[in-house]
Amino acid sequence: MSGAGTDHTRESITGGPAIILVEPQLGENIGMSARAMANFGLSELRLVNPRENWLNQKTEATAAGAVSILQNAQIFPTVEAAIADLNFLYATTARERGQGKEVVGPDHAGANLKARIAQGQKVGVLFGRERTGLENPEITLADAIVTFPVNPAYASLNLSQAVLLMSYSFMTAGGAATLPFERKTRWPPAERGTVLSFFDYLESQLEERGFFRPPQKRELMSRNLRNIFHRIEMSEQDLRTLRGMFVRLVEGPRQPQTKKRIRPPKSANSVPDQDGSS
Repeated sequence: MSGAGTDHTRESITGGPAIILVEPQLGENIGMSARAMANFGLSELRLVNPRENWLNQKTEATAAGAVSILQNAQIFPTVEAAIADLNFLYATTARERGQGKEVVGPDHAGANLKARIAQGQKVGVLFGRERTGLENPEITLADAIVTFPVNPAYASLNLSQAVLLMSYSFMTAGGAATLPFERKTRWPPAERGTVLSFFDYLESQLEERGFFRPPQKRELMSRNLRNIFHRIEMSEQDLRTLRGMFVRLVEGPRQPQTKKRIRPPKSANSVPDQDGSS
């Protein structure tokens, strides 16, 4: 199953920090985490002692096309084994743990991870259990803590949401990320002479109908009116549409064209109809 934004003809971004999920219990959370990773170009998923039969139909369905991340996920019996090859590790938590570690937000963490990867380091982010998060001994294994600026009265994030926020922060770090598409201009901007002609027509019609009152305010009212249209940066098509609209308001609806029935010319060889006409 893939979403509307999936395009397999385009090159996929891969790499990034290892995402390490400690004892995840719900296949749906693992699947949605994989989807979040794929959205933002991360591809290395590590699972520490996941629930038995974690890879199932629900997992794959919630991954929404990111099945390759699930299929390539590495399984480890302990956190220590999962992080053994890493040079730097962040631990995620919503609670202050009193360990004296540096605490940063996702933007700072994303930039730091990207810089370390550029230096050739292997890095990762550690996420805890759905209900209880990470335990203190597990946080002790990390170099620093990353937490999210959330409502202090409701700071608990869904596991896959936390993975998504961290993945997004990594991809956008340094302002290097680009949007998947941009605004496309279908018509060129209207020429100034055409715009002025439109203003002349519009203001002449408004003048006839007593819009510019009192007379001493005509110049100010005209300037305000023109500035409204200038602010929208009219294209040629915009101007044609607006002019046509005002013409119809002034002149009323078009009169329907009646089609005249054209009878074929009579021929000397024509056969009379049954009523005697030909």
